[in-house]
Amino acid sequence: MEKLSVSLEDYIEEIYNQITNNGQAKVTAIAAAMNVKKASVTGALNALAEKKLINYAPYSEITLTEEGEKIAKKIVEKHVKLAEFFTLVLGAKQKEAVDIACKMEHIVPDRIFKNMMRLTAYFKNLNQDITQIYKR
Repeated sequence: MEKLSVSLEDYIEEIYNQITNNGQAKVTAIAAAMNVKKASVTGALNALAEKKLINYAPYSEITLTEEGEKIAKKIVEKHVKLAEFFTLVLGAKQKEAVDIACKMEHIVPDRIFKNMMRLTAYFKNLNQDITQIYKR
């Protein structure tokens, strides 16, 4: 499978989140959550459907295919783990960490991401309040 654009990764992540949190994904809800026009959502949905990552037809339920769900879970997991890295290791506030993770999840190479996760695990194993480091 070819690499998805940053935009399509954001859409598939939002579809996954909508389904997980609301039991369904709708064009209007996706547009509101992503602060884009419904026409933009429709274009992205058509592109994702063409790549066989979602099942979509106008006015019908939007669902992820097996491959789409696999990709979405990987994106969400990377997002969550990067946010944890920024809060635990670098002392970022939660909102800031989530915002940065959203941008970086698309560009961090797997090798670097794995090293970031090793560093996160190391800090977790220290068993001390790491945020004290940043107050000095």
